[in-house]
Amino acid sequence: MNSAFATSTASLDDPFYYLTNFRFVLAWVGERHADLLSADEREFLNQFDNLPRASQALLVRMVMRKGELFRLGKLSYTEVGDSGDAMAPLMTLGWVDNAPALSIDELFNQLRLAELRQILAEEIRAAGLSVSSSKTVLYATLVSRLTQAAPLQTWWPEAPDRVVRLTVMNICDRLRLMFFGNLRQDWAEFVLTELGLQRFEVVPFTPQSRAFQTRQEVDTYLALHHLRQRLDEGESPVDLHREVPPPSDNRWLATRRARLLLQLGREAERSGDSALALALYGDAGSSEARIRQLRLLERLGEHQTAYELAAQALDSSPTETEHQALTRILPRLRRRLKLPAVASDPEPAHVRWDLSLPGPQSVERAVVAALSEPQAPVCYVENSLITGLFGLLCWPAIFAPLPGAFFHPFHNGPADLYRDDFVARRRDAFDGCLARLEDGSYREVIRAAWREKQGLASPFVHWPIVDEPLVELAFECIPAEHLRACFERLLGDLKANRAGLPDLIQLLPDAPAGTPRYRMIEVKGPGDRLQDNQRRWLAFFHQQAMPVAVCYVRWQPEEAK
Repeated sequence: MNSAFATSTASLDDPFYYLTNFRFVLAWVGERHADLLSADEREFLNQFDNLPRASQALLVRMVMRKGELFRLGKLSYTEVGDSGDAMAPLMTLGWVDNAPALSIDELFNQLRLAELRQILAEEIRAAGLSVSSSKTVLYATLVSRLTQAAPLQTWWPEAPDRVVRLTVMNICDRLRLMFFGNLRQDWAEFVLTELGLQRFEVVPFTPQSRAFQTRQEVDTYLALHHLRQRLDEGESPVDLHREVPPPSDNRWLATRRARLLLQLGREAERSGDSALALALYGDAGSSEARIRQLRLLERLGEHQTAYELAAQALDSSPTETEHQALTRILPRLRRRLKLPAVASDPEPAHVRWDLSLPGPQSVERAVVAALSEPQAPVCYVENSLITGLFGLLCWPAIFAPLPGAFFHPFHNGPADLYRDDFVARRRDAFDGCLARLEDGSYREVIRAAWREKQGLASPFVHWPIVDEPLVELAFECIPAEHLRACFERLLGDLKANRAGLPDLIQLLPDAPAGTPRYRMIEVKGPGDRLQDNQRRWLAFFHQQAMPVAVCYVRWQPEEAK
């Protein structure tokens, strides 16, 4: 289907490029998701095909714009022609409402200040305002007085324009969701690809390559999405909690549900509803939710309950992130419960450098300038070199066309990248890639991937930083066993461990035999502290005997510059 995509995507030279792309999405969804469509949605696909091209184009123009209300006079497109004529078939189908009732908020959004002053002159005088008042003042005063929604023709009988409402946006959003598997991506993906600003790996698709297997899964996604929107708009977590869908067998949707519950819990905690927050954190069940639940119990003085839950979590093979938090919480709880202290492994001491440099300026740039030498360059690589080499070596495993991983042509990476079973599903493939580090062939594999995949979107390869000279110098200076150790740690928790790597690396190709040929450098400016993910990487480097230092920078006094 990727070849069909390549020939179906419209050139931007075609004035109807957006219509071609929209039709492509409808055909894709109709072919792969027919069993998930309602009768109304199937009828929408059929009726759209039968519309005049100008009407199709005008509908898509509205779908691609923000909101559902539009002034007809602003829907002016050369390729569409007369927007009134193009609109008529859409009104006949009921896809556009020609006289929607407008609330005061919608009226203020659609009309200019001069127009509002004209049509609300009587209300403005009755409220004791000057007709020269600003739009903000008018709205603040009139919003509580004008509570009835009405069509524009009622608000303004002599209006020279019409305001119309698109009534099929929900259907279009559902179709977009089934195509992309999310509502984050939109029609701009086609344009960015056509412009060459985004390029994606070509992954074969099968009839099973889709985000949703049942209509209920689509409904659940939309329900979770709308609940999050309502939370962002200020609705109470108490009310929203009642509408959260029940747990799903779909691991992806279960993760989204847990994230929503965590967000509801945080808002409930901020508002002082500790009981609801604890219930929401418990229902979420994620590692972050467990830590928030424990910290809240601790603040509430529920030390025994918190201790028991923390001990259970520590025994349940937590992630590094959760383990780090638990080893901080448990000693505090033991002290408060007057339990015997348990010895813990101290955090290893790191090599510390202190530099006094001219500033203020970019602290990383200042350290690069201070430490870099012609035969020992210092490069800014934060979270990009190690992850980039990993992404290039393991490209076949990351982009393996497994069910549920890729289902449209615009994937930056697999959809299941951060799910618990991502590595397990590809363990043999990852082992095959990492084996290249044992036989020395990894260099040629990475070089080939760098050449063949150049510029393609990847969740791990940041092309502007991982350039060819840096890759070659890394080959020369970083031992394969060190790369393997880092790559295995990445695979242990891709979401958490892809961040927190040191800012800089100094490469030392001329270092004497038997001495390190590189060193990683974490940079901290005045008042800056090590973050938890950085501490975990530093502890790992210490354990692996990999050279790393933390460079603390202070700015020189003015008189010293």
